[in-house]
Amino acid sequence: MTTASAIVPTAKPRQSFAGLWNISFGFFGIQIAFGLQNANVSRIFQSLGSNVDDLAFLWIAGPVTGLLVQPLIGHFSDRTWGRFGRRRPYFMAGALLAGLALVGLPYAGALLLAAAFLWLLDASLNVSMEPFRAFVGDMTPPEQRAQGFAIQTCFIGAGAVIGSLAPALFTAMGIANTAPEGVIPPSVRASFLLGAASIVLAVAWTAFTTREYSPDQMAAFEGRAADADHAAEPLVYPARGALWALAGVALLALVIAAGLDKQLLVLGGGMVAFGLAQVISRVRRSTGAVAHIMSDLAQMPAQMKQLALAQFFTWTALFVLWIYTTPVVTQYVFHSTDTTSAAYNAGADWVGVMFAFYNGVAALAAFLLPVMARRIGNVKTHMVCLTAGAVAFALMLVIRDKTLLLVPMALVGLAWASILGMPYVILTSVLPPRKFGIYIGVFNFFIVLPQLLVATVMGEVIRSFFPTEPVWTMLVAALVMLAAALATLRIREAT
Repeated sequence: MTTASAIVPTAKPRQSFAGLWNISFGFFGIQIAFGLQNANVSRIFQSLGSNVDDLAFLWIAGPVTGLLVQPLIGHFSDRTWGRFGRRRPYFMAGALLAGLALVGLPYAGALLLAAAFLWLLDASLNVSMEPFRAFVGDMTPPEQRAQGFAIQTCFIGAGAVIGSLAPALFTAMGIANTAPEGVIPPSVRASFLLGAASIVLAVAWTAFTTREYSPDQMAAFEGRAADADHAAEPLVYPARGALWALAGVALLALVIAAGLDKQLLVLGGGMVAFGLAQVISRVRRSTGAVAHIMSDLAQMPAQMKQLALAQFFTWTALFVLWIYTTPVVTQYVFHSTDTTSAAYNAGADWVGVMFAFYNGVAALAAFLLPVMARRIGNVKTHMVCLTAGAVAFALMLVIRDKTLLLVPMALVGLAWASILGMPYVILTSVLPPRKFGIYIGVFNFFIVLPQLLVATVMGEVIRSFFPTEPVWTMLVAALVMLAAALATLRIREAT
């Protein structure tokens, strides 16, 4: 057997602009769907009878699904090779299922059924999104990845603009924007049908125009033997599983004994499951997918660990934004909490405009960030952008004019552009290429865990401290985004 040390790495070819375009075009459709979800799901849930303080719990499908799906998809896509390639089968299957969910969600008619369709949508979007991140790393040489992720961020921003604006655009075309109680407005339904077609067609474009590198080629790029596969790698079994499980049991007992919000049971149960998975893998010396995921989690590169805390705070703030912007804007700027009123629905449409605006800014800022990074470095660029996001949330506490709300949205757009690209530029510079999928999936833990925390805790915070004043959620978002910016000071870039 040839040893990896005897093999000279082959340079990975640079991609043309058309190649970079094709690699990431599928994200355009994914983000149309994601933009529709972010701007309209709270509106749909409220229209079907949900209270504001219950919204976070109804959104919990996404974090739970992402926590389970993304590491598994990353693990298996790293090991997949067949007639249709390595990553492409996963993001094509996810696109088809997401299209089905987008058709069903606005026609659900009942809150429970809508929540089920949201779960399917989140699961499907996770199946599609995770391989796309690794796909850019697979297909580009290291010196071109900042540009590759910038183009992906541009497509993400452009897709989200369309997804966020779609209801307002259909309203402008004469499609009704209001509906009786318990019915989703026709403009929203038309938007979700557009999203279903967009995600399937855009992802199909990438799947059919991009040819992936074979396992032999990928091995040559890394300078290792083609037969030096994953199965030969030694596994590391984390030793703290019992502590995680005990902490989860303690939280469950506290919730039951103190009569705390039952939504916290989800967080406690997740901690128990995570701990038991580690304990079982360690005791049985398992070699399956879960054991590999736990092993890779234990062997994260130092930069990934340093970035994890910043990601945790960042996504806490973003989840607050996506859940509570609609009730904040409709109540404080459009002065309505009646979901059947014209004022409420005009406010909900304006949230779509706001989200479209920040995504449009992100699409443009994506090409500024590589320039900033060359001057001050990837980490400092990310810190500046996160600080801009913290200022944006603070401004939303005091602005009561709908047009002026676009100012903080511009700052959110700058932060969003960095969030979508810079962490992955930092990570792919230190990750082994044959493990891009699993490590980007594991990295999703630090996106999902804060979402779980918000979904299980924020409703109780609102009920306890400001039951009729959801605007204070923006103060929470401002503080945690500032914490994210400060946490980047710990990150050391690869040299």
